[in-house]
Amino acid sequence: MTREPLSAEDYASRVSAYVYGNVLILAALVPLNNTSVAHAGLTIIATGLSTFVAHAFAESVGRSTRSGRALTNMERIAELRDSVPVLTSAVIPAALVGAGGLGLFDLGTALLLAEVWVVTRIAGIAYIITRLRGERPNRGTLAASVGLALVAVTVVAVKLLLTH
Repeated sequence: MTREPLSAEDYASRVSAYVYGNVLILAALVPLNNTSVAHAGLTIIATGLSTFVAHAFAESVGRSTRSGRALTNMERIAELRDSVPVLTSAVIPAALVGAGGLGLFDLGTALLLAEVWVVTRIAGIAYIITRLRGERPNRGTLAASVGLALVAVTVVAVKLLLTH
């Protein structure tokens, strides 16, 4: 079975979900240092799931607005599929916290590793975007990666400053 390539709108939607999910998982991770492994794990999973639902809903409303009509069931399923990168944002952080719960390392180390993982994922999206455009990575891609990571960390810092 062959698939046709993703449209620019579909891959943009997936990139948006990827970035959005990672930023919110990072924001959830940072304040978890003085909590239990169970609370940290549940927070990460709940953040991933609730962000997935919110993102799929928002993207569906946006797509319906752009098209000027209600979405078909197939289009709704496509929005769910395009929102899956939000869920992937929570997998490794939850696994790292779980590994901490199994005694492989302490919770603080698990959270630090999860935070580094998420920031690295955010930075790496510049390479994915470059490839999706059919271009070869270059110094500009590296600069964009660093810039994306810095902006994401800044966004998380502002969110935490305003909400905690």
